[in-house]
Amino acid sequence: MEWLTWSAAWATFVVVIDMTIRITAIMFVPPGRRPTSAMAWLLLIFFLPVPGVLLFLLIGNPRLPKKRREVQSEVNSFLHAANDSLELGTLLPNPPEWFESIVDMNRKLGALPLSGDNGARLISDYHESIRAMTEAVRGAQRYVHVEFYILKADAATEDFFVAMEEAIARGVPVRVLMDHWANLSKPLHRQTKERLTRMGADWHLLLPLQPLARKFQRPDLRNHRKLLIVDGDVAFLGSQNLTDPSYNVPKNIRRGLQWVDLMVRLDGPVVRSVDAVFLTDYYSETNEVPDGIDLAEVTAGSDDYDCQVVPSGPGFESENNLQLFLSLLYAAQERAIMVSPYFVPDEALLRAVSGAAARGVQVDLFVSETSDQAIVYHAQRSYYETLLRAGVNIWQYRAPFILHTKSLSIDDETAVIGSSNMDMRSFGLNFEASLLVRGREFVDELRDVEELYRQNSTLLTLEEWLKQPLRSRALDNLARLTSALQ
Repeated sequence: MEWLTWSAAWATFVVVIDMTIRITAIMFVPPGRRPTSAMAWLLLIFFLPVPGVLLFLLIGNPRLPKKRREVQSEVNSFLHAANDSLELGTLLPNPPEWFESIVDMNRKLGALPLSGDNGARLISDYHESIRAMTEAVRGAQRYVHVEFYILKADAATEDFFVAMEEAIARGVPVRVLMDHWANLSKPLHRQTKERLTRMGADWHLLLPLQPLARKFQRPDLRNHRKLLIVDGDVAFLGSQNLTDPSYNVPKNIRRGLQWVDLMVRLDGPVVRSVDAVFLTDYYSETNEVPDGIDLAEVTAGSDDYDCQVVPSGPGFESENNLQLFLSLLYAAQERAIMVSPYFVPDEALLRAVSGAAARGVQVDLFVSETSDQAIVYHAQRSYYETLLRAGVNIWQYRAPFILHTKSLSIDDETAVIGSSNMDMRSFGLNFEASLLVRGREFVDELRDVEELYRQNSTLLTLEEWLKQPLRSRALDNLARLTSALQ
């Protein structure tokens, strides 16, 4: 009898705890989240209460720590105050009616203006991009700012590291930022840090996970930007990390995986906007602003493109990159070409893409036939049937290459290139940098790159896709559910 009483008390305790967890989850999980994200978290907590709660406590808060948010608020205020000095150059005449409103939106959200008289040259060859960046560093006279999600001293980047060493030997300050977790999880991390220290670079980890140093935030927040600025005169921006195209990862090498990327070399007033993004990240990690840098000091570029840098990430109130993509897709009248290695849209983006196709816009989506990230790969595939039925052309870049470019072009004279994937991680958890460009010749150049991708891709048909086995669809749908846990 005593045993039965104890068992009943224990059962009652478990039921009370279970109900408390469920009720608390309903109260605290949904506010401020997308419905899909809230539902995914609630399902996880309801089916697996204890593991679900522990996981939610670990990665359930997409916001930066309070101190870091205060720093980012200071940074955003600085960018807004700098707007007038950055708005330089003569803008192209006769913009589309919708273009100015998108520029205004970007300025309000990301604090950086549109500038004219800019040069912009696409570089689609991986090693040529590294050579161009190396050449720019070799010509540095005042400073070099390097910020890459992944930065490695390896065979592919040896000349770049030598160029940094030579710049420092000439007395040129070299400042380097790199994401902590992304580099920690890849080969050559210790050797790279030691090389930077020996050369005398002023280097720092972005979003470091160092609890003993009181530096900690949600562990899967990342700084995903790829930037290089030299003397405030030349900048590089895009999707490419500064490492070997296999990332030196043994399993990638065994599979023969090679990354395909796209960078843009910039000159003109927009370089100062790129530099402003670097300086905000530098300040966020050091609480210092480097001496001798004047964002108002600009020169005209080698062409007349209109350019606007759009920073995004957890430090901003809105998902700036998502807002930009949505606005452009709704503005498209003839065609929209999207390139994203990880395409995991939220409901708003899925509707914008499907709606564009329904309006008669030719919509092409370039993705990779294979992937290095299984969960994202399967989550992405779960959207293919919906996209194909909507009339979207899905082009799969042939293995063993990973098409890592991130771009969106619409109609004849507007494009975006940068570090942002079209997935919920890039919209909510990653710090990204995107470049909006208006200029017919630039879009023509991008169209040539897109055509090259098309020649190396196969077109997926609905008939082919419907032959997928049931087990594959089940795995895709499960991955789609886990991808919403943000």
